[in-house]
Amino acid sequence: MNASLSPPQGPVFSRRTLVIAFFFCFLGLLADGVDLMFLAYSLNSLKAEFGLSNFEAGSLGSITLAGMAVGGIYGGWCCDRFGRVRVVTWTIVIFSVGTALLGLTHNYWQFALIRFLSSLGLGSLFVACNILMSEFVTSKYRTTILATMQAGWTVGYLVATILAGQIIPDFGWRALFFTALAPALVCLALRPWVPESPSWLAARAQRRQQPAGVRAAPAAGGGLRGLLGEPATRRMFLLWALTSCFLLFGYYGTNNWMPSYLESELGMNFKSMTGYMVGTYTAMILGKVVAGMASDYFGRRATFAAGAIGSAIFMPLIVFWHTPDNIVWILALFGFIYGVPVGVLATYMTESFSTRVRGAAVGTAYNLGRVGAAVAPAAIGLLASHVSIGAGFLVMGITYVITGLIPALFIPDRLYDPNRAASDADATPGPAPARADAAEPRPLKA
Repeated sequence: MNASLSPPQGPVFSRRTLVIAFFFCFLGLLADGVDLMFLAYSLNSLKAEFGLSNFEAGSLGSITLAGMAVGGIYGGWCCDRFGRVRVVTWTIVIFSVGTALLGLTHNYWQFALIRFLSSLGLGSLFVACNILMSEFVTSKYRTTILATMQAGWTVGYLVATILAGQIIPDFGWRALFFTALAPALVCLALRPWVPESPSWLAARAQRRQQPAGVRAAPAAGGGLRGLLGEPATRRMFLLWALTSCFLLFGYYGTNNWMPSYLESELGMNFKSMTGYMVGTYTAMILGKVVAGMASDYFGRRATFAAGAIGSAIFMPLIVFWHTPDNIVWILALFGFIYGVPVGVLATYMTESFSTRVRGAAVGTAYNLGRVGAAVAPAAIGLLASHVSIGAGFLVMGITYVITGLIPALFIPDRLYDPNRAASDADATPGPAPARADAAEPRPLKA
């Protein structure tokens, strides 16, 4: 490749531009978190107004996650085809408008249909935001920055908790969903100031410089053939799909049913429950930021595994050893540990794939994992109908143990550097030793 065509080795944007890009993604994940928790806090109101069983209420969470899975898979491929920033913008607008429309529904099937369609946008956003920022920042501080950005998700939970506590008791659940239009307006205002990923631009420039007769090869390498054709990429893709399945089963199952558990089985009134959840999510924000710093220092693998197994340990503590005096501390500590694997996930996963397949690989693996997430709310609802919500929490503890063991045993740290635009763009399909961007993955550990 000619030197004149060589892309830059890292970001060439001003600090101001990078800060704007960070807050663009941060606010996107905040809106994502708000949207998810609106459903959790509205479940009891929906059950009462629509006459839903526990299983039907849980199935709304499963429908949400099924839509997120479909949207996330296609969103990952769109990231590689159209760019990271465009996908972030499109997805925020889709789920903001769709969520506002939920306030106009009048039965289970209307709500379920619109929720599925709006969730297509939700599923793509997490992948696009994390890929975009991972390609802007250096390896040394990548997890700290991405974990801080992902704290926006938890800040969204916090914002949703406060809004739900103030709006639902006085104005009802419909008014809560109408507030979802705000993120779309903010996103559209910030969009002109956010540049595209330098790594993606470099990969696109390389494809355009190639003769038409050979241009199809990299395109195919970045698609299904790129994911499944190379043994090393295929193995990493399958491991991450399995890990995501168990992680998201535990994460979304807990997220969807914790408010109802505190309200129904621990006897808290709605405003008291939201107060406890504020404390839990505040601790989770801190947990994600600390996880990012620990991951940059101790490694992605060790931090991720410790957080997953720690979350598993807290599940029986919440169910069997809570008292009115200690529940606030148990929930706060759980919130801190609960945020650790999610805070590390984005960096750990994006560093497992090269630029030409990163969007497709991360989007598809993560969102195939939403099979577990989609099953979790309905499964916990089924257990709640026949045993208790607490029994479902114990099942989620088992899934967290498996979540920690798979990466600990099989997924190494820092295989690729998303910030190295030149080497990553030059990667071509073929056996692992021939990949240009895999030539020096190990020095990143220094």
